[in-house]
Amino acid sequence: MREKLGFLVCVWFLLCGSSLARFVVEKNSLKVTSPESIKGVYECAIGNFGVPQYGGTLVGTVVYPKSNQKACKGFDDVGLSFKSKPGGLPTFLLIDRGDCYFTLKAWNAQKGGAAAILVADDKIEPLITMDTPEEENADAEYLQNITIPSALISKSLGDSIKKSLTGGEMVNMNLDWTEALPHPDERVEYEFWTNSNDECGPKCDSQIEFVKSFKGAAQILEQKGYTQFTPRYITWYCPEAFILSKQCKSQCINHGRYCAPDPEQDFSRGYDGKDVVVQNLRQACVFKVANESKRPWLWWDYVTDFSIRCPMKDKKYTKECADEVIKSLGVDLKKIDECVGDTEADVENQVLKAEQDAQIGKGSRGDVTILPTLVINNRQYRGKLDRGAVLKAICAGFQETTEPAICLSEDVETNECLENNGGCWQDKAAKVSACKDTFRGRVCECPVVRGVKFVGDGYTHCEASGALRCAINNGGCWKKTQDGKTYSACVEDHSEGCKCPPGFKGDGVHTCEDVDECKEKLACQCPNCKCKNTWGSYDCNCGSGLLYMQEHDICISKDNKTEVSWSFVWVIILGLAAAGVAGYAIYKYRIRRYMDSEIRAIMAQYMPLDSQAEVHHTSHGDV
Repeated sequence: MREKLGFLVCVWFLLCGSSLARFVVEKNSLKVTSPESIKGVYECAIGNFGVPQYGGTLVGTVVYPKSNQKACKGFDDVGLSFKSKPGGLPTFLLIDRGDCYFTLKAWNAQKGGAAAILVADDKIEPLITMDTPEEENADAEYLQNITIPSALISKSLGDSIKKSLTGGEMVNMNLDWTEALPHPDERVEYEFWTNSNDECGPKCDSQIEFVKSFKGAAQILEQKGYTQFTPRYITWYCPEAFILSKQCKSQCINHGRYCAPDPEQDFSRGYDGKDVVVQNLRQACVFKVANESKRPWLWWDYVTDFSIRCPMKDKKYTKECADEVIKSLGVDLKKIDECVGDTEADVENQVLKAEQDAQIGKGSRGDVTILPTLVINNRQYRGKLDRGAVLKAICAGFQETTEPAICLSEDVETNECLENNGGCWQDKAAKVSACKDTFRGRVCECPVVRGVKFVGDGYTHCEASGALRCAINNGGCWKKTQDGKTYSACVEDHSEGCKCPPGFKGDGVHTCEDVDECKEKLACQCPNCKCKNTWGSYDCNCGSGLLYMQEHDICISKDNKTEVSWSFVWVIILGLAAAGVAGYAIYKYRIRRYMDSEIRAIMAQYMPLDSQAEVHHTSHGDV
């Protein structure tokens, strides 16, 4: 029965996708730094197990074992160990392809102390993706315990490395995953191609364990807008010639349009493939409805709770159980039922149709053919489906310096600013540093502190600038308090630079020394003046009865000053009085002139003047 199902699924895949399928081998960079004869940059294919160091690099030295060169048995059995000695470089173990699974080779290399495994291809061909064994061989306990990164290299590169090692040369190498994932901006888009089937063995178990462990991190990233997550589901369609067959009817919905393999791989018992398709559709609809209500993260809660409350083994893999989970999460059940629609009808389901379309790769992303598959920034993730490994990969998808705090935690990355401040500028007194920790390392960038922007190269110099700069460590300028007085070389109305205040001289940054005005004869030089230097200023005293005027640097009599002051006041008062009298006289004169002109105008209307009368009579005579 298992063979028959395998044949049917194979036929579906070939008929449905053979003309369109485009599997993309995800690669990272491999740089050989020595010896000179093979020095250069090469491509290698990332294995779909272990933990690739997305966003990072790993430097090591290559070792080709004298025996067990295909690593199909433990290296303890042949008396070999590849553990690095203190102070030594990590060991990259070069292994030949063939005779056993890639995962077994990686596991034996890891147990032998290797930091990474390089599998040399045994024939000349394009690079392929090393994957975990098929399901019937996937129950080995070691699969989920592989943590070292793995890479497949070409036969020609493998032969060149072996030749150099045989000749006694040391082969040093840098495995580089920094560009394995795109990192264009401050948000990461990722998809998780999964399945609601919980009876497909270790792969299904690893899927649900991943969802449970990653749920917390995923929801935090989604709620704060750092990521955009979309769950995806693979389905096939039944070839038209087999639509009415028993197999298609039990494995498909909507008249053969959307199909899934039998969960138990046995048509005679348990649930059918169409039950899996319906539950996949319901999970997709939960996400759709939750996303429309601005709560897409509820998908993680639903999938987790459904796996716990509605497992196949307890015969609860049903709509009724699913509905109870949906109600408990406060999601609109009516909208979900409308989204699922009539699964027996001979019509398209828009949600599943979109899922089938999304399976076809676009741009740099190939077709989704491995389940489960994680796609990050339109690039397929390769490696162990583990919370820590996946979180590192997602963090590698952020543009540098835009990563959320969860990506900078100790269990995800190493803070390079903790050692020697990352080689960047810092002001220990003000606790200001230009070192900014990132997931990929660190950058030296002058910071902005409490609204004050620092400018400089970030490595040797950063200087506060702007109007508020004096509030941060006095703008990097000199400042000192002595004898109850405080002087500063930072000027608030200057956007940059330091200048010693009056009474001081120096560079304004490190030193400002008091100027002795008395000794240098800069002030208090008048006759009878007595000069005494003070910090930042001076005191100038005159003899008895005299007062020092600093602005003129002279001594004058206190009494004379008083007399002069009162005389000045009386002059002002008398001047104001005279101005007032003159003003009043002018006012009276102008008023009198104005009144006279008005009166004359009125009288002219009623009592014509003699000259006007004469003119009138003459004009009348002419007429």
